[in-house]
Amino acid sequence: MNSRSKQLEAFNRLLDIMDELREKCPWDQKQTLESLRHLTIEETYELADAILENDLGEIKKELGDVLLHIVFYAKIGSEKKAFDIADVANTISDKLISRHPHIYGDVKVKNEEEVKQNWEKLKLKEGNSSVLEGVPKSLPALVKANRIQDKVAGVGFDWEEPQQVWEKVQEELSELNEEIKNQHTENIEKEFGDVLFSMINYARFIGVNPENALEKTNKKFIKRFQYLENAAKKEGKELSNMSLPEMDVHWENSKEFYK
Repeated sequence: MNSRSKQLEAFNRLLDIMDELREKCPWDQKQTLESLRHLTIEETYELADAILENDLGEIKKELGDVLLHIVFYAKIGSEKKAFDIADVANTISDKLISRHPHIYGDVKVKNEEEVKQNWEKLKLKEGNSSVLEGVPKSLPALVKANRIQDKVAGVGFDWEEPQQVWEKVQEELSELNEEIKNQHTENIEKEFGDVLFSMINYARFIGVNPENALEKTNKKFIKRFQYLENAAKKEGKELSNMSLPEMDVHWENSKEFYK
């Protein structure tokens, strides 16, 4: 791996390139904080995909794209005389030091859970009016639910045992089923949301990231369905003309390849 001096040299090279592009490239000159926002979100999702695929080469590439965006935002900030890349780095460094008194102070912690609890308490001392203040409004609902539950657990608002959470899942499923039986349309969505929320909470208790778990299932389903499509083509058939039992044969075969 590269030495620290080589790492700093590479980062300095990126900063120099950013300066030059901002000065000479018509596209880069036109970009604003707002115009980059949706591109940053896209790059973050591409990084997330690479991580799930455990493709280290692709992760390196996507990290570079994300880093470029950070440097780009900082460049625009410096032009506005609001902040530069040094301010960005120093701000996060200061935060890390203040949020880790067990490393940079005299606070003692027993485990990861106590670190998380101290983190949330420190955020409140820093001026946050609510533990949930830092949850982005634009997060996808599944990710947001997981973050909400994780944050309130950080200040002790949590179940004690996984079995208690599983019983809550069963309770919410029963309530949903009751609303479906009674055809209370206005309540079905509400109860379905409660089921999802409780399942996400249970996932946290058994050490599963629900977003990752669902995305892995999405990817598995896509691969299996594409296997089914290809198998049908080899037989000269269209899926729309096949019966469910015919399709199910290929679907079951796909499980041998994509588990």
